[in-house]
Amino acid sequence: MGQVGYAGGMKVIRVHNISKSFGKLCAVNDLSFEVEEGTCFGLLGPNGAGKTTMMKMVYGRSSRDNHDGGVIDVLGYDPARDELAIKYLSGVVPQENNLDDELNVIQNLMIYSKFYGLPGKVARERIEVLLGFLELSEKIESPIKELSGGMQRRLVIARALLNNPKLLILDEPTTGLDPQVRHLIWDKLRQLRAQGTTILLTTHYMEEAFQICDTVLIMDKGRKILEDSPQRLLRENIEAYVLEVPMTNGMRGWGESDLPSVVRLDRTDATLRLYAQDIDQLKAVADRLSGGQYYLRQTTLEDVFLKATGRALNEKQ
Repeated sequence: MGQVGYAGGMKVIRVHNISKSFGKLCAVNDLSFEVEEGTCFGLLGPNGAGKTTMMKMVYGRSSRDNHDGGVIDVLGYDPARDELAIKYLSGVVPQENNLDDELNVIQNLMIYSKFYGLPGKVARERIEVLLGFLELSEKIESPIKELSGGMQRRLVIARALLNNPKLLILDEPTTGLDPQVRHLIWDKLRQLRAQGTTILLTTHYMEEAFQICDTVLIMDKGRKILEDSPQRLLRENIEAYVLEVPMTNGMRGWGESDLPSVVRLDRTDATLRLYAQDIDQLKAVADRLSGGQYYLRQTTLEDVFLKATGRALNEKQ
């Protein structure tokens, strides 16, 4: 297999000028990014932004357009030629929990371990360690059908770790899970990153990206919009504070002329949002309200995301 120049401490993933079209739809449009070893890199974007398509191209599940001269290098391999080599060194957690419902927990993992050629005793020891790590040890003999959604999700993550991967790829790993399970998975991903595992994930949860990602790439309609650390994205792309006021709270007729020049106005049908660097400017506006509800808070990565991609739904959402 044609390995090309991967070395420890370097770039685990290098994507350069990659595009992918399905007929007239351009799902990924001239996208470039790099993922450093031992970091967590997050792809964020609305539904239809191209996140999952890009992920599938990274591990060889989908082919890139070959007429644009683009490059994908994963652990020194090109997924167009060396899909199996990349899969051998990676673990993939797809959007769906694609477990075998007819088998129990240990049977699911033992069968999967054979794909990596793990001897039975080694596989069993590895499985016991992983089930302990993901707090599933008591479920080792449980049928899949008896597991909750959160347990199944943790089991899929355990399965992806069977081969002790250098790269862990997760496509929306915590969608639909309750907060307790979500935070447990975040803690486990932090531990894996601290142990040197490189993580690539997509997520719709801005708090998830802020909590565990070293770098976030926000994309929309297949293109890169912003890329940086979550903290720097907040600091450089949005004001520090926002005042959210329902339109029913007497502000429907308000406009920019009614506000200090340092306050930015963002209006939707139901809510008026006023952004400012100085919280006292927003407190002064709040004092002018004739009672009713309002919410004064620090801005978050979600505010950056909505400013970058817009509040309107994509046609495919």
